[in-house]
Amino acid sequence: MLFLEEDQVRERLRLEELIPAIEQALTAYSTGRVRQPLRTILAIEEHHAFFAAMPAVYEDILGAKLVCVFPGNAARGLHTHLAMIQLFRADTGEPLAMMDGRLITELRTAAVSAVATKTLAPQATPVLAILGSGVQARAHLRALRLVRHFEEVRVWSRTAAHAARLAEDAGAKAVSSPEAAVRDADVVVTVTNSSVPVVEGTWLKAGAYVNAVGAVGPTRRELDEITMRSGPVVVESREAALRESGEIVIPHVPVYAELGEILAGKKAAPGATGCPNVVFKSTGIAVEDLAAARLVYQKHSANRK
Repeated sequence: MLFLEEDQVRERLRLEELIPAIEQALTAYSTGRVRQPLRTILAIEEHHAFFAAMPAVYEDILGAKLVCVFPGNAARGLHTHLAMIQLFRADTGEPLAMMDGRLITELRTAAVSAVATKTLAPQATPVLAILGSGVQARAHLRALRLVRHFEEVRVWSRTAAHAARLAEDAGAKAVSSPEAAVRDADVVVTVTNSSVPVVEGTWLKAGAYVNAVGAVGPTRRELDEITMRSGPVVVESREAALRESGEIVIPHVPVYAELGEILAGKKAAPGATGCPNVVFKSTGIAVEDLAAARLVYQKHSANRK
């Protein structure tokens, strides 16, 4: 059985290839071609952490991601999200590969937002606002630049030095407050670890598009109720969003569509310049991890021939 460490995964995983693979996986999910239960989450209260199991069957593979989220690791200089992914043949159950899942989680999350932005955001998006300055902020900036052109990128973080470092590395501008980032922005990305809203709907311009990524859990949210009610809400999975998104659960906000339904043409894309704001709420689902891991496995197999 193949085992791939993070550096080996990095050699085989490119956002340019991952974004279309994620688009295909989300379409398959929303058209009934993926079998996937809600993830099982085990709380580890003494460390304010959790462990989750995320299984799925997708085309010729089945498998699962086992993921640990330990926020306290940041103070130790360790990654807060750590994971392993196991792949099996879907027709025989034979194990195919085990690979490090940290980088896959990082890149597939950003790739999902890139697919959503390409599908839902206006064509003209001069200003991008990123709230957060960690791994996901950097990955999202890379991924979104592949699907939209931004003339200005603003970065805000609770830690000003982190925002300044990201801004310098990425050719962006660090700002002093969430409001300064969001005002007049065309695309807003929230990738913070906040459990309470950092974006207020009164800051958003008409026709703004929002990727809400950081808050996962029924009691956590990065966007306030005004933002969530400012236009249609799109998700990866209705089932997951109605259980795992505080932005949706707390104010009882309706879901307009799954992203895969729009990609498949089952629902019309709601976003256009001058239309109400559009919010894409991402929680992360197992088929995204399997699609990324499958891509890595296929690249490895092709290189061996």
